[in-house]
Amino acid sequence: MISNFKEAPDLDKIKFLQIRATLWGNKYEKSGQVSDLEEQLKADLYIVYLTPIGHPNRVDRLWNLSRSFMNRYDKLGDTGDLEAAILTWDERDSTPHEHDTRAVRLLEFSEFLGMLYYLQGNPEEIDIALKAGEEALNLPHGDRASKLQNLAILFRYRYERQGDVKDLDAAVKTAQEALDLTPDEHSARAGRLRNLGVSLIERYRRLGDVKDLDAAVQTDQEAVDLTPIWHSTRAGRLQHLVVSLTERYRKLGDSNDLEAIFQREYEAAMLTPRDDPNRAGRFQNVAASFTARYQKFGRVEDRDGALFMNEEALKLTPQDHTGRADRLNNLAASYISLYHDTRDLHDLECSLQLSQEAVELTPREHPNRVGHLNTLGLRFMDRYDRMGDMEDLESALQTQREAVNLTPQGHPDRAARLREMSATLWDRYEKLEDPKDLDFAVQTQREVVDLTPQGHSDRSIYLQRLSVYLEARCRMLGDLNDHPDRVGRLKTLADSFWELYNIRGKISDLDAALGTVQEAVALAPQSHSDRASLLRILGGCLRDRYQTFGDLKDNEVAIQTYVQALELTAQELPEYAVYLQGLAACLRDRYERLRNLADLEAALKMKQKAVELIPSGHPHRAQLLRSLSTSFRDRYRILRDTEDLNAAIQTGQEAVDLVPQGDYSRAAYLQTLAASLTDRYRKLGDPKDLEAALQMKKDAVDQSPPEDPVRAARLQNLAASFRDRYEKFKDPKDMETVHMLYIDSFKLFSSAPENSWAQALRWVSFAEKFQPSYCVLAYMSAFALLPDILWIGNSIPLRHAAMRRLNIQDATSAAIRTCINVSDLPAAVQLLEQGLATIFQQMLQLKTDVDVLPPEQGRTLMDLSSQLYNETASNPFKVVDYRNSLLHDIRKQPGFEYFLLPKPYNVLCHASKGGPIVILNAHPDHCDGIIILNPTSEPVHVPLLSVTLPLLKSQRDMLQKLLGHCNARTREASSSRLFGRPEHFFLSKTTHECFEEMLEWLWTCVVCPVYKVLKSHGIHDGRLWWLPTGAFTGLPLHASSPTDEFIHSYTATLGSLLDAYAKKSPTTSTAQKFAVIGVPHTDPNGSNSLKGVSQEVRKIASIVKEPIVQCLEGEQATADAVKLQIQNCSWAHLACHGSQNLNEPTKSYLRLYEGKLELGTILRMHLVNAQFVFLAACETAMGDAKLVNESFHFGGAFIAAGFRGAIGTLWSMNDEDGPIVAEVVYSHLFREGQRPQASDAAQALQIAVKELKKRKVAYERWIPFIHMGV
Repeated sequence: MISNFKEAPDLDKIKFLQIRATLWGNKYEKSGQVSDLEEQLKADLYIVYLTPIGHPNRVDRLWNLSRSFMNRYDKLGDTGDLEAAILTWDERDSTPHEHDTRAVRLLEFSEFLGMLYYLQGNPEEIDIALKAGEEALNLPHGDRASKLQNLAILFRYRYERQGDVKDLDAAVKTAQEALDLTPDEHSARAGRLRNLGVSLIERYRRLGDVKDLDAAVQTDQEAVDLTPIWHSTRAGRLQHLVVSLTERYRKLGDSNDLEAIFQREYEAAMLTPRDDPNRAGRFQNVAASFTARYQKFGRVEDRDGALFMNEEALKLTPQDHTGRADRLNNLAASYISLYHDTRDLHDLECSLQLSQEAVELTPREHPNRVGHLNTLGLRFMDRYDRMGDMEDLESALQTQREAVNLTPQGHPDRAARLREMSATLWDRYEKLEDPKDLDFAVQTQREVVDLTPQGHSDRSIYLQRLSVYLEARCRMLGDLNDHPDRVGRLKTLADSFWELYNIRGKISDLDAALGTVQEAVALAPQSHSDRASLLRILGGCLRDRYQTFGDLKDNEVAIQTYVQALELTAQELPEYAVYLQGLAACLRDRYERLRNLADLEAALKMKQKAVELIPSGHPHRAQLLRSLSTSFRDRYRILRDTEDLNAAIQTGQEAVDLVPQGDYSRAAYLQTLAASLTDRYRKLGDPKDLEAALQMKKDAVDQSPPEDPVRAARLQNLAASFRDRYEKFKDPKDMETVHMLYIDSFKLFSSAPENSWAQALRWVSFAEKFQPSYCVLAYMSAFALLPDILWIGNSIPLRHAAMRRLNIQDATSAAIRTCINVSDLPAAVQLLEQGLATIFQQMLQLKTDVDVLPPEQGRTLMDLSSQLYNETASNPFKVVDYRNSLLHDIRKQPGFEYFLLPKPYNVLCHASKGGPIVILNAHPDHCDGIIILNPTSEPVHVPLLSVTLPLLKSQRDMLQKLLGHCNARTREASSSRLFGRPEHFFLSKTTHECFEEMLEWLWTCVVCPVYKVLKSHGIHDGRLWWLPTGAFTGLPLHASSPTDEFIHSYTATLGSLLDAYAKKSPTTSTAQKFAVIGVPHTDPNGSNSLKGVSQEVRKIASIVKEPIVQCLEGEQATADAVKLQIQNCSWAHLACHGSQNLNEPTKSYLRLYEGKLELGTILRMHLVNAQFVFLAACETAMGDAKLVNESFHFGGAFIAAGFRGAIGTLWSMNDEDGPIVAEVVYSHLFREGQRPQASDAAQALQIAVKELKKRKVAYERWIPFIHMGV
């Protein structure tokens, strides 16, 4: 005994101490008593103390001391012992390099330092440990495999703290080398296998390579296989194998892995002795495996097995055990699974009781208490759902409130706990109808949404639940007529509708918000405390509507509204900055539309002031900074001042820095900053800016779930950055990524269809340059947006403005030319139909025959369409929303999948069943024809090699000059025309010569090449339809042929021809009425006299006998009488003056007696029995000069209203010719007393024009007559 040391003075003290240390060490190995270890340590300490520094044996004695400290550390876990063992190294390091013990001592020192680093994380310690380990490895002495094993562990420790994947790779590599050096029979092999398995599973978790996962499972399995069943480490190695198998099961879902997990867990539990403190935990793990199997396969025996093992685990857990509450909770979960299957109330009561006990055992400050509270709340709700006892509902709410209060902001589980509480509040609201519960449920669910990042799979569900709560609040607030705080309630209601719109994107929600807030503003006096905030809601809603539909009136009213809100708000209030921001946003919108720099400058100044006014911690500061960044970028794009660009990036970065990671709005801030970085890259060419922008856009996309209305735009912005990178580095992967991103984006709903249109055209531009095969798909994506851009609920003038703004006419021409370039003529025809006469087609669509639909759906669709068609809907937004919903339901039914969707070529080609259709396309690069020969043949390309766009425009200009010279703008007698007179701008040529040259050019360059192709396909005569577009429109193609083998007609679209063919001829005598309307003068004073009209009416009446014919002439031809006749007839003839409004074509009109019939009124008619109309007035087949593809002339309007065919004029007919043409046309149609057919009208007109030509009338008198339709 060391205590007896002084009693043995004759012995050498150190030798005596060494003997005693050895004895105590041996005794400790047998007894495991700490007192024996303490005695050994004292002896080793004394030995070192008695050994002078520099003594040759001091290093060995320090080594012994170090091992004694480590033995005590292993026993007691006191870090001080570990540190003491390491401190001895400074002297031990003096061991000579050639000494055979140096390697072993370096290895130990490295291991000790590694342990200390693992516990404390000091980077210096791991670096020293690795250095020592590497030195030991390079020394020839010692076991190389042990040295590699040590290094592998150290590399893994450093990776776990510092996250450098290179360390993880090094850990795997060195562990594998150690294993390779270890024979199969070596006792250390199993441990080294386990070490390799740990590193492999870590690398799988980092990099996701399934090869690492498979290798980890294989390695862990081998470690288990090498460990005898009786060995104390086998259970631990089984547990580690379970970890690897669990990872693989989660990844691949292989049921074999699930079964293997269960078997290994069960074996580990059975191998654990009854007195082992780990036994309860391993039973708990087996229960978890049973539960996983039950959830996978639904086997009752697995459910019962989980229950049994959880019960056993709880029995083995003492009352004071720290894990008892968790095991109570697990057993409660097993009972609730049993209850859900059996519905036995006893099981539910057991689960609830166990959950209550778990909560009671868990101190308030314990991190697991919140989870136990949440579970208890669910159990109370289960019992409430079963029994309906309000006490359970109250108890559930109380426990959920405590759980939420104990969950700090930023905690990953806070959203889940709020979600449960929100659902309980909703249940209590449904039971008691207390508005406070509903308000609190909305507030709580709103926080759930805010805490759930964009891209989370459940975010759409949470938004849907919030929308349900908001809808309930809207219903609750619906009847406010007698409410004492009507204004305040209306404000809450408007805010709820507005929030619903922002969640769902439904126009009906926005419209409801607008109607409600407008009522509140009207009720709130100037002094009302809520008036300014009401005006903000109104301004915001108007801005949203402007951004959706583009009506500038909404923008102007929104600006005025924000100005009023500012006037009512003191500058020192934070709301002032918010209202300034709203006004600035509206001004920026107006700048985007009108490009007035003053609006942009004003917006920028307001935003700067708003940022200055708002405090640093205000929740709106980030939003204001982002908006300011956008305005700096806008000004940079105009003035190209780099200072603006730098300011945009600086403020954008400041805004991003204020938005925490995980916040759902962060994506929008990243997108704004990325846009400015992209601009700087394009300005300065620094690839760092490009990469930074690209990464931010990627992050923004990742945070946007598929249902997010801005996801499409973010995908398109990301495509733009990949496009930039491809143009810089030419990596083919980037090019493919561009196309894939665009494709994905156009599969999604876009909240900004005009922006998506621009992006689609950018995609076209990129594809044309680098990969033309994608051009057609890009154009298809663009044209699919037209129904959203030209929203059917908007007025026709608004839709026309959008067409001009986006230059849809030129895009259509370019699309057709592109399809021709890639030899995809069917696609050219399909795109033409989508881009041509779009609004005209919408009008036709609203009159679709609904007889094919189920009766109830047919009636509803007809009613909704009629409201839109006649512009009688008091709320077009709701009507369109309801109609779209109805169409969605119709298309779910078999056979109606494509109902009222753009028609594919295999449907459109059937428009040619009556004869070939010639499409003419004018493009700056090339002019072309496409002939649809018949429904069964492929379309044919006709290159018009001698035609250019400038030549076409010059021909159109010449035609306009000729018509002006001839006074061919009104239906007047020939005495007022100056036929044949030469003018200086015609170089002394007569009008006759000029017309002759024009017709010769059209024949030679356009019509003759078409005839040649037709004849090469065996088509020599018959009907022929022209579908001219762009600069071809309005040119007299029908008149240019020197022969009459073909009967010429025109059509506005292929779809209108299909509809005309599909329309049945009337069968009853009442439906066969013929209305003849003649207006020889427009008032009692004889104004606007047309002398030939009366003769024209008499001639028609003599051919078409009563009772079929009904004539309205002179003062009888009032607007109301004419409309009534047209609505009730199948054939109509109108002989009158007409007036074309080229700027607003819907305001064009036919002059009647003391009134007029506007084109817009005709468009709103729905003429069920209409067959044919003859428009003997001026310019009835000439439309908007800026929208030549839109067919907004009288002929097109009457066809849109329901007529199958029409005769009209490209310019005004001569008054003398009306009676002649009418007599010939109707004599042919009513020949030999037969029932007239609309399809005969084209031939009848050809015969009538021949008659005019026989009479040697001037070109300008017979050329204008054209036939449209069937």
